[in-house]
Amino acid sequence: MRTLFVHGAFVRDGAWWWQPTAEVLARRGLRSSAAMLPSCESEPRGDLYADAAAVRALLDTSAEPALLVGHSYGGMVITEAGDHPAVRRLVYVTSFLPDTGETLAGFGTGEPPAWHVSHGDGTASVREELVRPLFAQDFDDATYAAAADRLTRQNEAVFGQPVTRAAWREIPSTYVVCGEDRATPPETQRAQAARATDVVELPVAHHPFVTRPDLLADVLLGAVDG
Repeated sequence: MRTLFVHGAFVRDGAWWWQPTAEVLARRGLRSSAAMLPSCESEPRGDLYADAAAVRALLDTSAEPALLVGHSYGGMVITEAGDHPAVRRLVYVTSFLPDTGETLAGFGTGEPPAWHVSHGDGTASVREELVRPLFAQDFDDATYAAAADRLTRQNEAVFGQPVTRAAWREIPSTYVVCGEDRATPPETQRAQAARATDVVELPVAHHPFVTRPDLLADVLLGAVDG
């Protein structure tokens, strides 16, 4: 089985973010790769459906069974893209787990969060001074500097676009609640997790695949075995 990682909002270079976990998985015999999302990395920026199409295209490259893992916004993408014949299980990491017709913006209060910056040109980004205290409080200085270099603008349309299919209704899913996440409150995650087949809670912050790859790899390997 292979693992395909889908990163969250406002970042580029998915392979860098997932590399610590990918290395642990490789040592334990599980191959992995990371998607590139057009909404973050193409010109012009793609939308949610372009992101889902990019994930499906990667899944199309092999008939080998796949574990599809989405982080944060990536949960929207894997929900839209995950009804692919290769996918055996979906894994949501401190993620959004929408039903058909639901949007990312619909999970909030109706107002953009304090860390969201709209640029007036159809793109948005995260307010950089809030990244470390909310999203990366457990990063060391060198890792945070590398992460900050990979922040990017994203097509703002993705936050209002509804998913057109809910792959989790047909495919088993695991939700990883990150109990020390300051960006997505654990109670919000637990509400999302109620839709998943299985739920695992870890004492980690928003990016466990960077800072606690050992813990997340154990969950992923368990999902493969399950």
